[in-house]
Order: sequence, then C-alpha cells, then structure tokens
Amino acid sequence: MSVPSTSTLPADAAFLRELAGLIAESLNLDVHPADIDPDAPLYGDGLGLDSIDILELALVVSKSFGVQLRADDANNHKIFSSLRNLADYVAAHRTH
Repeated sequence: MSVPSTSTLPADAAFLRELAGLIAESLNLDVHPADIDPDAPLYGDGLGLDSIDILELALVVSKSFGVQLRADDANNHKIFSSLRNLADYVAAHRTH
C-alpha cells in the first residue's frame, strides 16, 4: 500500500490551530484563534484583513515555515482566501 505524499495532504486540525494562533498573534487581532472559522474569508468580510495584513501575514508565514509567498503569484487569491486554504498551501510547501 502506498502512502500519499505529504505535499498532497490537507492540513490537519492541529496545524489549523497553530496557524490561527500565528495569525492572531502576529497581526494583534482581537480574536481568539479558536474563533477563527477555517473556511471564512481572511480578506475583507470574514476575518477582516486588509492588504497590509495579508502582506504582513505572508512575511510571518515565510519566516515561520520557510514557505515562499510572492506578491505576484497568480494563486494568492486562492491561497489567502481562507485559513484552511492557507494552511493547506503551507502544509504542502513548508520547508521547516
């Protein structure tokens, strides 16, 4: 039986919580990490992040997990569309 590559597995619940905590702490959000809906939008309605928050988040994620997030990546809208999508992307591309 073959084991799927970790790069194709979605992020688990523990990693979602870890990333939610990182978001809340690094952006000084007045929200408990457990209250961040994994499927709610990060940008605008939902968590209410703006473009500056997203840039800051990309930097923190890059430093914390070794994931390269580029401003000109055509997939950014999808990557940052929700906590779950961001976590799945980071889990698939992290280097540490």
